[in-house]
Amino acid sequence: MSSFLPSFARSEAPGRETLRRSLVREMASSKTEIERPQLVLASASPRRVTLLAQVGVTPDALRPASIDETPKRGEMPRALVSRLARAKAEVARDQIANDRDLAGAYILAADTVVAMGRKVLMKPTHIEEAMASLQLLSGRTHKVQTCICLITPDDRVRTKIVDTRVRFRYINRSELESYIASREWRGKAGGYAIQGLAGCFVQRLIGSYTNVVGLPLTEVVSLLNSEKFPIQYNWLKYAEVDRD
Repeated sequence: MSSFLPSFARSEAPGRETLRRSLVREMASSKTEIERPQLVLASASPRRVTLLAQVGVTPDALRPASIDETPKRGEMPRALVSRLARAKAEVARDQIANDRDLAGAYILAADTVVAMGRKVLMKPTHIEEAMASLQLLSGRTHKVQTCICLITPDDRVRTKIVDTRVRFRYINRSELESYIASREWRGKAGGYAIQGLAGCFVQRLIGSYTNVVGLPLTEVVSLLNSEKFPIQYNWLKYAEVDRD
């Protein structure tokens, strides 16, 4: 049960003095809250940006982190996704540590993996890998795991892993070849995009649909709310637009 609870820790921030650290001390001494805190998304994924927009959140900046996503020897899917999400968040934090416009921002990162048992199905880089991945998923149940990682302005780290079980129907050869030809599989964990053509392969889903797309919205909103980020900031604006 404890594995489903969010972890809470202080991040290992850069050793040198940064603008971000100075701002933290100023906030602590004045005991004032930022009226409209900023959010940096450690990703360039259009899917994640769109999902955040769905709940009224527009990142103030995108800071995608280029890291080695190769699993370590014997690393389980859960450990891998947790390690990568935190690494992305920390890289993005270091990128903005001395940025006068963003130094005091929240950092949100996420990483998603598709797993069949202990086997992690990475993002295929060529057709043969995509074919092999989809053939393995055909007619079977797999797990999609996303770890979301939030670093607060005072460098506390919150993480949560969300699991979704997805069962594919049998995919015949003609369908498989046509899907590969669509090129939708490129850059997708497990070689498919549930929000696209591959949605017709899904026979059953247990858990969060948005998790499979790449960002579990219920858990993201809960995490942001728990750290006093005003998730409803733009909701009132929607009402004003509607009145107009």
